[in-house]
Amino acid sequence: MIYLELFYTFFTIGLFTFGGGYAMLPLIQQKVVDNGWLTLEEIVDFVAVSESTPGPFAVNCATYVGTETAGILGAICATLGVVLPSFIIILIVARCYIRFKNSKLVSGAMFALRATVVGLMAGAVFGMLPTVFLSAGVSLSSLTSPEFLCSAVIFVTMLVLALKKVSPIILILCSAAAGILSGLLFL
Repeated sequence: MIYLELFYTFFTIGLFTFGGGYAMLPLIQQKVVDNGWLTLEEIVDFVAVSESTPGPFAVNCATYVGTETAGILGAICATLGVVLPSFIIILIVARCYIRFKNSKLVSGAMFALRATVVGLMAGAVFGMLPTVFLSAGVSLSSLTSPEFLCSAVIFVTMLVLALKKVSPIILILCSAAAGILSGLLFL
């Protein structure tokens, strides 16, 4: 039954990933592509769209995948699946944290989780780079194609602006405008 499968898949994603939606991205990619619900290209497109829509990334992703796979009921099942583990964990942690916040064991676990989250986010970025920059495969001609050059210019420009602490809203709007313009001119 697809509804139970969506709930279970997103429940495990929500249960075993820490650090928010971007830390969930590698697991979302693996599970959604392995189940045949979306292709990697569709996930990359969805991440781009999700960045410009309100709401938590993981919820947006679960809702979208659920809708595409099984309609409104699928969206509800997937969304509940991804949200429920966090809700349960937060209730438990809030109840216990005050008692254990000075524990070396808890401090060590939190330190390790921060490093893990950064690693998961880096894994998601590096996993999507070939799809974003080299969708036609690796060759000399792909490195000089208008698609690659436009993507590289947009990426470098947004990276420089992000390092200069430009508002993320401005970055999203600028990258959308640059993408639309490059699509009209070169693609």
